Amino acid sequence: MSSQPNDPAPLPDLGPAAAELTRLLDGVRDEHLAGPTPCPEYAVRDLLSHVLGLSVAFQDAAHKKSGPTTETPPGTVAPPELPTDWRTSLPESLAAMAAAWRDPAAWEGMTQVGGLTLPATVTGRVGLDELVVHGWDVARATGQEFRSAPDDLEVSYAFLAPSKDDPAARGTAFGPAVDVPDEAPMVDRLIGMSGRDPAWTA
Repeated sequence: MSSQPNDPAPLPDLGPAAAELTRLLDGVRDEHLAGPTPCPEYAVRDLLSHVLGLSVAFQDAAHKKSGPTTETPPGTVAPPELPTDWRTSLPESLAAMAAAWRDPAAWEGMTQVGGLTLPATVTGRVGLDELVVHGWDVARATGQEFRSAPDDLEVSYAFLAPSKDDPAARGTAFGPAVDVPDEAPMVDRLIGMSGRDPAWTA
């Protein structure tokens, strides 16, 4: 992690979360694609299409590029059909997203994603949270073990926690938080904070 003078909190590296999601993609079999996920409205193929779209959107946000990828609010359009080359295009896009946020300039000033203009230091953390939570989604939907870096779990939890009891702050991207015991593993507490049941199975 690195930090900037005006941002006392260390800036996260999105690389480990992108790499974990990419590892999980190797375990997604064709027969998984029509199966359910912890996101009730998404089958696995829809979730993967969503991840591909967000990886492009957060690349553009890092580059301060406005357009349909960054101006469209979440949940307002259905994910497009998963491209046939997703096994190569999705890992490449995830790697490009992580690389874009390794540029210190990505964390400077304001940028846009999901139709919202936010400080870049917030936007980058939103991107990390998307990678971590959707990595867990893919793991659970396909019966795989989820291995997240502890630092990533901490950053994502700290990002979500302030909005726990504020529906307006959570917006449409997250459902109501699920209560999880304080003594539960951090990954379970994060997943509950994201509006998912940590006990969910396909």
